[in-house]
Amino acid sequence: MSEINRVILVVLDGCGIGELPDASKYNDQGSNTIGNTASAVGGLALPELEKLGLGNIAEIEGVPAKMYPLASFGKMLELSVGKDSTTGHWEIAGLILNRCFPTYPRGFPAELMDRFRKEIGNDILGNKPASGTEIIEELGEEHLKTGKPIVYTSADSVFQIACHEKVIPTEELYRLCQKARQILTGQHSVGRVIARPFIGQPGSFKRTEKRRDFSLPPPDDTILDILKKKELEVVGIGKIEDLFAGRGLTQPFHTESNLDGVAKLYHIMQSDFSGLVFVNLIDFDMLWGHRNDVKAFAKGLQEFDLVLPEILDSLKSDDVLILTADHGCDPTTSSTNHSREYVPLLIYGEMLKAGVDLGVRETFSDIAATLAEIFGVVGTGNGKSFLREIYVG
Repeated sequence: MSEINRVILVVLDGCGIGELPDASKYNDQGSNTIGNTASAVGGLALPELEKLGLGNIAEIEGVPAKMYPLASFGKMLELSVGKDSTTGHWEIAGLILNRCFPTYPRGFPAELMDRFRKEIGNDILGNKPASGTEIIEELGEEHLKTGKPIVYTSADSVFQIACHEKVIPTEELYRLCQKARQILTGQHSVGRVIARPFIGQPGSFKRTEKRRDFSLPPPDDTILDILKKKELEVVGIGKIEDLFAGRGLTQPFHTESNLDGVAKLYHIMQSDFSGLVFVNLIDFDMLWGHRNDVKAFAKGLQEFDLVLPEILDSLKSDDVLILTADHGCDPTTSSTNHSREYVPLLIYGEMLKAGVDLGVRETFSDIAATLAEIFGVVGTGNGKSFLREIYVG
């Protein structure tokens, strides 16, 4: 066990850093979320991430490699099959999946939807793959008139339910999602059921921050479960509680935005405890990547860079910060879906060496293995710790 007391693990959701060798199997050739975004806007200004060594991982316009980066750096390959948030986060936490969650490019089968209608006592609208913003514009007015929930999916393994807050209140929407989650088992075990509340009038509908994800429970213990059983704190910020079906956390905090997530992280870092803080910053993926909003994605990266000193200044001498991602979501390609990419790895702390090139890690689960070694616990059996390459004590 090391003398490191706390680890702050921040996932920049969707911020991949280049296509994986098997990207062609997912139609993701050429995807490079951060690199392509930088090129599309004529370069990114990310001075804090640059100091840590982001430009040492890959070529990024406006973010040059540093001769003496403050962090150790590398990139990680996803071993699990798939490219969704649940798969990525579970692999970071030490679980590797050998088969994809089911997807529904033609909508959900009739028998499944009939069962769902019976369970909720109502008919539905939609039942097809669609962009979340587009489908509420298409069907929102009919939803207002009929009170029927809008059901849709995407290229990911998701069953999404959109309801106007004045037609079906948010708590009732969550109840509908829980009913769907109970139905979606066996061959239809989708990764996530997602509540998508919205407000507004036809022509100006707007999704709200009250989204909730209802994930499958992990099939085995993750590093979160292991740390919690050892009576260490495991704090989840953002959609971490949703992605792990409430498992393995001592304190969950939901967020309204990236900046709200950083604010909650800053508040938690002021307290004294031993353990892990696991943060997901979703706006990169949800607001900008899926909508192919390149300028907003670039701005979001720069906004995170501006608040990064606040996180760094809050680190104690026995803290460690890990920055990574869970998949790509390249806003410059024709696709609005996740992309199969490497993810960046930056790890920083006073007790760690600076500027160590950790290379290409064979799995996201190297993070889980490193956490296990830091805290002196038996890990999940997946991944290889990189602690000994960078720890100085």
